[in-house]
Amino acid sequence: MQDVSLCKTMKINQCQRKNSNRRFKRHQHVPEKYFVSRIFQAYEKRFPKCPQMPIVLDCEVVKDEVLENGAQRNTSRRCKLAVEAPYIFKKLIGVEFVFFIQHNYLDMENRTLNIEAVNESFSSRIEIFERCRYYAHPDNPDWTCFDQTATLDIKNFFGFEHSMEKMGMKQYTQTTLKGKEIIEYFIDQLKQEGITEVPRWQPPPDAPLSPKAREAEEGGTETNGGGEKRPSSHDILLDGDFIAKHLGQLTPMQESKLLELRKLLDSLEDLDKMPDYQTILRFLRARDWHVNQALNSLKESLLWRKQERIDDLLNEYQMPTVVNDHFPGGWHHHDKDGRPIYILRLGHMDVKGLLKSIGTDGFLKLALNICEEGIQKIKESAENLGTPVLNWCLLVDLEGLSMRHLWRPGVKALLNIIENVERNYPETMGRVLVVRAPRVFPIAWTIVSAFIDENTRSKFIFYGVTDCEQMKESLEQYIDAEIIPDFLGGPCKTLIHEGSLVPKTLYKMNSLEEDDAVDNHKSTSNNNSGGIGGSLAQHHHQNLYKTIELRTGYSHEVIIRNSDPKSVLTWDFDVLRSDLHFSLFRVTKDLPEKQDLAVSFFDMSDFTEGVNYFKEEPTLICHNKESVQGSHVMNHKDNYVMHWFSPSCSSEGPAQLNFFYEVLSSANYKGSMTSLQSAYSSNSASSSCQSR
Repeated sequence: MQDVSLCKTMKINQCQRKNSNRRFKRHQHVPEKYFVSRIFQAYEKRFPKCPQMPIVLDCEVVKDEVLENGAQRNTSRRCKLAVEAPYIFKKLIGVEFVFFIQHNYLDMENRTLNIEAVNESFSSRIEIFERCRYYAHPDNPDWTCFDQTATLDIKNFFGFEHSMEKMGMKQYTQTTLKGKEIIEYFIDQLKQEGITEVPRWQPPPDAPLSPKAREAEEGGTETNGGGEKRPSSHDILLDGDFIAKHLGQLTPMQESKLLELRKLLDSLEDLDKMPDYQTILRFLRARDWHVNQALNSLKESLLWRKQERIDDLLNEYQMPTVVNDHFPGGWHHHDKDGRPIYILRLGHMDVKGLLKSIGTDGFLKLALNICEEGIQKIKESAENLGTPVLNWCLLVDLEGLSMRHLWRPGVKALLNIIENVERNYPETMGRVLVVRAPRVFPIAWTIVSAFIDENTRSKFIFYGVTDCEQMKESLEQYIDAEIIPDFLGGPCKTLIHEGSLVPKTLYKMNSLEEDDAVDNHKSTSNNNSGGIGGSLAQHHHQNLYKTIELRTGYSHEVIIRNSDPKSVLTWDFDVLRSDLHFSLFRVTKDLPEKQDLAVSFFDMSDFTEGVNYFKEEPTLICHNKESVQGSHVMNHKDNYVMHWFSPSCSSEGPAQLNFFYEVLSSANYKGSMTSLQSAYSSNSASSSCQSR
């Protein structure tokens, strides 16, 4: 059985007062779901009186006529209403009840019911006029719409005009809000009587066609410019069965918004292809159900698809060899909700190598192809399951993620992809599972999350670095155990490439060299790159890494003055040509100016460990060609010192250190990374992995 929507909007307009006149209007448009024919029959059952409207004491039919072979019925009633007013007020006006005249105009053929009511009592002093209308929705004849307006004109009422206006507004508001309750009551009563469906009215076989029926018979189809017939714009109906099967649970108001946007799209003359209801629904949800905003966004996206020939992408896109050989991503079964899963091993991706091989446009086209594949797989999943599937699931493995993934051209390319996906594929991401997030991840998330829509951000679920068994148990909330990938502790083998370095012989994008130079910036001076008072506030992401050389026995120290307890110090560095020792210290006394930059603060006589300085992280021995990432919660308003020491040099020359650090404010860390904190101790230990 198909549902029907009773649509409603509300507007109150109280007109300006002039002399003793008082006027107000109220327009309503409230959604419910019922058959229009059943509503007509239910409405008749409310007379002569109903329990929900005790103010109506009785109704007498004064006129009842049937016209046009039974298609029309006009009924007039004289209704007796109780006066709900203070006792003294009723005594002053001398009445206990008033009379209204109500006219009902029922048109069964056109499926409309118009109701007009006007006061008979005190008509020379007050004019009350109310009009209600039930009618079939123009785009879906199985939906019922309802609107209502009323006017109160108080000319003169014994000096009680203002009080009468207030009572009139209060009474009218109460009665209109009961409209839904009354209809539902009598619909349920019809069900109890076994009436669940009322057939549409049909004219007698020998009755002449009405003008509207004749017009529909002669012009039921439209023609295009060449005279060929094409289906009418109302051929696609958004009925209850279609919604349940393809769109999922929607409120009546959401259904009404969806149909409203569909109708606006249908009126566009330059629209080559009508998007499906699933796409229209996604744009509506992305714009918080604001129809005009969704319309503008969808029009821009459709124009973009036409200009970029996106509809042909799946057939025309040729996967570059370098992507086939080195890109660590691919589709992998479905989650427990039927969403297709895409796995991206981002920590294993050679961002620089891929970007230098296929360029920014190639990277974007790869991402768009994945999105188009996702839309196709969503439709296939919904068809196979017979239930609504509207988006896909992204599983991101961050093992191996380091700050080199935030190489500036790579960040720009990623933000360009995010912008295009947010604009043209809204609400296609149902869930994002981020696993094995390293402690360096807060930096990446802080940069990227600012460009992700708030609703999309709410779909991210983070898991820190835990053992595979814990990871597997966590993922089983969303993914069946038998399809969890083996690299996450599951039994399922995948065809997804593990990821590898792209040979430089495949690099083609020389235009990126200027940006790349930022990443490889080297400063071989003996200056302390941090310096006393060195602050993150002076740091910019376009100078991510600094490079220094350390001879045997030399130290390099970076000082961070912390004024924000619970802020997070995060670092990422590479060791080249020789081994280095890394430690993090907290100093409680003022740091002096160093005369010899190669000498450590902690070699000075007035520094005593455990008294005025403390080792916050144990010394980590970092071997040649290792990449080290770590983070530390700075709980104190003290100086923190990042300390590297070179015990010896190789035959190739002095040890080389390529490093980057970042401080996240306590507010940003807690706001962005709440989900990760449970995976970390309060003071995190460093982690290291072989340089990729």
